[in-house]
Amino acid sequence: MTGILKAKTLCVVCLLLLWSAALFAQTPDTSVSVKLDHPEWKYNVGEKAFFSIAVQCDGKEMANTVVHVEIGPEKMQPFVSKDTLLKNGRLIINGGTLAQPGFLRCTVTAKIDGKLYKGMATAAFSPESIVATAQLPTDFAAFWKNTIEQARKISFNTRMTLLPDRSTSVLNVYEVSIQSYRSGSRLYGILCVPKKDGHYPVVLKVPGAGVRAYRGDTALAEKGVITFEIGIHGIPVTLPNEVYYNLAFGPLYEYYFANINNRDQYYYKRVYAGCVRAVDFLLSLPQADSSRVAVYGGSQGGALAIVTAALHEKVRYVAALYPALSDLTGYLHGRAGGWPHVFSPSLHAAYENPDAIKTAGYYDVVNFARLLNVPGWYSWGYNDETCPPTTAYAVYNNIHAPKQLLVTKETGHWMSPLQAEEVSRWLLNVLQAGQ
Repeated sequence: MTGILKAKTLCVVCLLLLWSAALFAQTPDTSVSVKLDHPEWKYNVGEKAFFSIAVQCDGKEMANTVVHVEIGPEKMQPFVSKDTLLKNGRLIINGGTLAQPGFLRCTVTAKIDGKLYKGMATAAFSPESIVATAQLPTDFAAFWKNTIEQARKISFNTRMTLLPDRSTSVLNVYEVSIQSYRSGSRLYGILCVPKKDGHYPVVLKVPGAGVRAYRGDTALAEKGVITFEIGIHGIPVTLPNEVYYNLAFGPLYEYYFANINNRDQYYYKRVYAGCVRAVDFLLSLPQADSSRVAVYGGSQGGALAIVTAALHEKVRYVAALYPALSDLTGYLHGRAGGWPHVFSPSLHAAYENPDAIKTAGYYDVVNFARLLNVPGWYSWGYNDETCPPTTAYAVYNNIHAPKQLLVTKETGHWMSPLQAEEVSRWLLNVLQAGQ
């Protein structure tokens, strides 16, 4: 009887699994697709862009579907905002053009069975001709030279704790903290060092926005690179997630606006200086090859990568994806500004004052891009709603050092598998070539 009962139970379980799989297989795959008539989504100023809109379910176009269409320059008030019926499940709309270099975005939403679906495409109009709005303060170089000199007077007072559970047969992984800006102000990160004796290239990995723990870049380190992935908030990076959540919505909520009206007290002054000191720390390691130094990151990290490469004399390579803090004053000139959108009239009009504008000039990535003299790799997508491509090009067009750009036009504010693969390949190639 026991064997029969087990067999029956197993049969019931199998039937339930098959039934669940069948239900899953029958779940409709609904999507809103928006594409452009030019394959690379690029146009000349004055040329018209045509957007093709489709709503599909299980690969078939859904007829008689109502969608809401908005068309306009990214982050600006749309000049088209209307509901449209897709009689045959597809529609082509003349989106018009732009009179100045920039980006024109079509965003389409559809509500189907109570669920909202969204698609978008963004047309680039002569992006290589985008001119930055950021103004370079006359004492910009002197301000940062003095800031770094003062930070370098502070001893590291290094604390290193081996993390055995993260270390491997080929790597030692540590949580590290150093003094970086003033006495008592510490920077924390995860250091990964190959165990085998030798001199290795070093890479500083700088973080995107937010408050979180970090694991360290072990994948890159396993290929023969010393990596140091840092946080920026002066708190340990191995705490429980609940701690970071409470900080993110408590004392560190919207930290990126803290003291924006004062260039000497703005939050990112300590952050920018700390990134430079993190490179100093890496170069103090006996295993470090000081002739092969790179820094990379995405979003806030893309900004910090460019800033660090511009400020640190030993950085030889930079890789930055969809950089934030770029051309912040774009909003004051009727176009998109960079994250954190300090001067957006719909979000933070309270910050639109002369002191904030003055401060922005000392921290805008455009002004650091103007100082870059090392090879760089850059990447972003046209559909990025957080760090608008207008602002990324405002930075890129001001870089006069050797540079490579990978555009993944359909991506938004995330790193695609292609971008992740290419940035790792580029870093390894330049670091190994520098031997």
